[in-house]
Amino acid sequence: MNNLYIQDQSFSGIDSSKSAIKLADYDNCKFINCNFSETDLSKFTFIDCEFESCNLSTANISSTSFQDVKFSNCKMLGLHFEDCNLFLLNMSFHHCILNLCSFYKLKLKECNFINCSLQEADFTEADLSGAAFHNSNLTGARFDHTNLEKADFRSAMQYSVNPSINKIKKAKFSIDGIKGLLDQYDIIIE
Repeated sequence: MNNLYIQDQSFSGIDSSKSAIKLADYDNCKFINCNFSETDLSKFTFIDCEFESCNLSTANISSTSFQDVKFSNCKMLGLHFEDCNLFLLNMSFHHCILNLCSFYKLKLKECNFINCSLQEADFTEADLSGAAFHNSNLTGARFDHTNLEKADFRSAMQYSVNPSINKIKKAKFSIDGIKGLLDQYDIIIE
């Protein structure tokens, strides 16, 4: 059975705890100030969509398609992005709270995380080559066998990346952030 197809529409103030959002393929749609917290968004498709000031915390995004989707000022706690439909997966995040999210084994080449909180996020075995973490807080974020080649950490904060188990060739780091590359050695930097 094919999903309903909805194109070029704007949705504002939807609260899925009060009324259900229609299972559909959304193309070039905007979602503004919507509450999708704990909502079952599985098998939805979002193509060229924007989410602005929305709450998607702990939503079920199993088999959900995010193709060229932009998230701005969104709260997205505890999402398991690895459960998404991987076909044409492409997202960007600006001023979002992504604490406790999992990006396990995802290919997120050149993904932008701008002014985001990624505390305790899991990037294990992900491909983040060319990704940008501008002004993002990575306290407790896990990088384990992660491809970070050409990634930009110059203005990122509180990261800890072990160069011996992650690919970091041509990644960019600031001199102030060098401590985040040496944490595992338990040395004192003054």
